[in-house]
Amino acid sequence: MMLIAFGWIAILLLGGGFALDRTMTNLVQKNYDDQLSYMLTAMITSVEIGADGEVLFIRPMGDQRFMEPDSGLYWQITGAGHEDYPSRSLWDRSLAVQGDGDPDMRIYESDQFPGEPLRVAQRSTTLPGSDTVWTFAVAASQEEMDSQLTRIRSILYWSFAVLGLGLFGMAMLQTWYGLGPLRGVRRALQRMRASGHNRVTDPLPLEVQPLVEELNGLLAHSERQAEEARTHAGNLAHALKTPLTVLTNAATAHDPQLSDLVCRETKTMQRHVEHHLARARAVGRRATGHSRAEVWPSVEAVLRAVTRIYEDTRFDLDGNSAAIVSIERQDLDEILGNLIENAAKYGGGSVFVTVDAEPGSDRCVIWVEDDGMGIPEADRIRIFDRGARLDTGKPGTGLGLAIVRDVAEIYGGDVSLGESEDLGGLLVRLSLPRAGQPAL
Repeated sequence: MMLIAFGWIAILLLGGGFALDRTMTNLVQKNYDDQLSYMLTAMITSVEIGADGEVLFIRPMGDQRFMEPDSGLYWQITGAGHEDYPSRSLWDRSLAVQGDGDPDMRIYESDQFPGEPLRVAQRSTTLPGSDTVWTFAVAASQEEMDSQLTRIRSILYWSFAVLGLGLFGMAMLQTWYGLGPLRGVRRALQRMRASGHNRVTDPLPLEVQPLVEELNGLLAHSERQAEEARTHAGNLAHALKTPLTVLTNAATAHDPQLSDLVCRETKTMQRHVEHHLARARAVGRRATGHSRAEVWPSVEAVLRAVTRIYEDTRFDLDGNSAAIVSIERQDLDEILGNLIENAAKYGGGSVFVTVDAEPGSDRCVIWVEDDGMGIPEADRIRIFDRGARLDTGKPGTGLGLAIVRDVAEIYGGDVSLGESEDLGGLLVRLSLPRAGQPAL
């Protein structure tokens, strides 16, 4: 920030200084030329033709420097066939005028005098009583003009130098003071780490409060993730402890049915591992950012896959085709896949899916109905337990509804069971938070 400020200030000062220097130089030069023009006009109006045909002054020039040799201010009158009429200040020198009879005033620079550059104003005219074209010239040394420009530039340079230092100092002070709240945040983080606290509680300026709030939110989110990870690890360890104990005891006792026992217990452990992996994947995807998934395409994709397995089952889809929920598409596919596959597996040949997302509501409800035997009310809570199955005659692990419930709860949703009024079988009500519409 300071380098950018220094660079920008330097560019502005250099550009402004150059423009101001050009402006002041032009003004001084114009003022100098105006004085020469005034003297030239006064000289022309102060002469006339004498009886001998030569020019003479009817009133002397007002500036005393015209009378002092090498004073730096000179005049001269030149006419064809006449001797040059110079000012006393020229002494033994003469001005070499340029042009031939130009009636318009000309102002130019001349270096005809070594070491003394001149600024010359010249004009030619014919005086009453004479046919000669007389050339009038007034010359002044540029040392005076250069001296004025040197003084002006010195004042200008020092002024801009002081202004630049002041602006640089102000930019440094503003940057240091403006970034003070961030230094406060850094110190607060250092104190938080040293004291073992898990939140930034130091009073900080309003400018950084949103940052502190987001930081505290991130810390809270990390804590929740760590706690969930610890909980999952503990649950998995607890779930695997019993099968491992059974296998250890059977192996120690040389149980003759050890092979059957190993197959049964390893399947149990596999179910637990799959269940916790599904939860871990859902938690990891939820942490990646704001999740969004369109319900209708997800349901259609699941229906296409399930239809290939249950070709004799009739599937119907109805409701809001524009519903969007706050969940990752993979997790939504997994939830819907479990629910629709269960409906087709345990139903009687008909499955009806309804998507309900009313405008203005923050929830989207997905209904999955079948025409099977349903689930008794007393078993509708127990069926969500890991490995719980009511119909053991059909293949399955008993993890489908447990995974549906856990993944839905991770995203702030819920799932419940009931009885379908239209089909008479099981009714599954899946409620998920609705995602906001994307900005156009």
